[in-house]
Amino acid sequence: MTSPARRPIDKAVILARGLGTRMRRAEPGATADAAQARMADAGLKAMIPIGRPFLDYVISALADAGYTQVCLVIGPEHHIVRDYYTNTVTLTRVSLTFAVQAEPRGTADAVAAAAAFAGPDVFLVLNSDNYYPVEALAGLRALGAPGLLAFDRDDLVRTSNIEAERIRHYAILDVDEAGFLQRIVEKPDAAFVASRVPPVIVSMNCWAFGPAIFAACRSIAPSARGELELPDAVNYAIAALGERLAAVPAAGPVLDLSRRGDIASVAAALAGVEVRL
Repeated sequence: MTSPARRPIDKAVILARGLGTRMRRAEPGATADAAQARMADAGLKAMIPIGRPFLDYVISALADAGYTQVCLVIGPEHHIVRDYYTNTVTLTRVSLTFAVQAEPRGTADAVAAAAAFAGPDVFLVLNSDNYYPVEALAGLRALGAPGLLAFDRDDLVRTSNIEAERIRHYAILDVDEAGFLQRIVEKPDAAFVASRVPPVIVSMNCWAFGPAIFAACRSIAPSARGELELPDAVNYAIAALGERLAAVPAAGPVLDLSRRGDIASVAAALAGVEVRL
């Protein structure tokens, strides 16, 4: 008997609750116009204008990839975000709702805030300060099951605006021969990296989750920095709940807008990109 066909993923959760601590910091040589600087000072990375808010590009890419329902996880103080998407723009390709994370308690807590939106369905989770290739988003949508985008670290350095020193600290994926994630290794040391058979595969925090992730988010303890971390929840889901996440190979570029020094390179990369919401 053949397995029933998996239904492509329709729902996407964008994590837009972060405090933007790195974006708030002054950075020598970073260029930003007055409007960009205002949003950067407020830590609202996703609303930094690149002609229009960066988040518009993220949502437009999701729509291009076939996603039709979007949930923004925001803080109760993020009136600018809510007002913009409620009163300023017209959405014709996606429906948009909000989930509120009451306190900035970490990425796992942010995902948990979207439980009512996700319901029993498989759903996408992605960052609000990253712009992912449409082809990669479409590939994860077609999976229709828990998984994540797996990027070659060297390819990201070649194609993205992420320098080698920054990417050296990104989480490495330990993937088995069948292509399933075994664990995420956060902030890997040089010895662990040297032990990997090339290519070294990293996470860029673009996931497909089933409902099991919510039990995992409720089960983990805060990390050393006092936050409920999504990688910890994923590792718990795999080890304790038997969750299987397929590592879907993906090619860059991925644009990262986490620091002031990223604004100019992201603006250049997005020049001419059409936004249709």
